[in-house]
Amino acid sequence: MKIEPSINVLGGTLEQCSVNPVTGFFRDGHCNTCAQDAGSHTVCAVVTKEFLAFSKYLGNDLSTPRPEFNFVGLKEGDSWCLCASRFLQAHEEGFAPKIKPQSTHIKALEIVPPEVLELYYL
Repeated sequence: MKIEPSINVLGGTLEQCSVNPVTGFFRDGHCNTCAQDAGSHTVCAVVTKEFLAFSKYLGNDLSTPRPEFNFVGLKEGDSWCLCASRFLQAHEEGFAPKIKPQSTHIKALEIVPPEVLELYYL
């Protein structure tokens, strides 16, 4: 499995998104990606109650703990590597959370236009 270079949307080194809870396609705390990451888990978002409710409504419940997957469930203020397409959908529907650009992988720009991401920079 070839990991893409760890570069953020600002052109610098990709910084950690979260280790509490641990996030990322590789569960390494970073929004790294590779060809096998079909969802492009590349946007480091600081989730809100509104976004969590929106995601749950769409069938991706990120707030309910799932111990069988070692997942504690997210709460408002947690950072999480979101799928770029879900972030774009949340933007289009008015539920997009703020993001950490230094922790958002440059590959997110293949799905989310830079001018959209910039609206949510912390």
